Amino acid sequence: MKTIMIVDDANTVRTYHRMIVASAQRQVEEAENGVEALEKAMGKQIDLFMVDVNMPKMDGYRLCQEIRRDDALNQVPIIMISTESQAGDATKAFDCGANFYMTKPVDGTTLNDMVSLMLGEE
Repeated sequence: MKTIMIVDDANTVRTYHRMIVASAQRQVEEAENGVEALEKAMGKQIDLFMVDVNMPKMDGYRLCQEIRRDDALNQVPIIMISTESQAGDATKAFDCGANFYMTKPVDGTTLNDMVSLMLGEE
């Protein structure tokens, strides 16, 4: 079973994203910020991170950098999902190590397709 970590400070967004990507073949972990996400990821098999940009304590860019520095997590794909829609925002996300960048609100089918692609599902 694949595990997706949804990291967003808004409970409604986490719930919406969980409803889109949770299935019998996927388990979802949730965190409100980057610090909590790193703590919850320790010792667990995380197969994909879905990360918001603007969060308290540790934003999504910093979380991406920390994931890429961690030997146990640095190969895990990251989808950044943000309200920031300027061209430079996506570039910054890719520079931090994100594999894909989406702007909110995300289309459910598109998000699920991207998750399937990142997880290597058929």
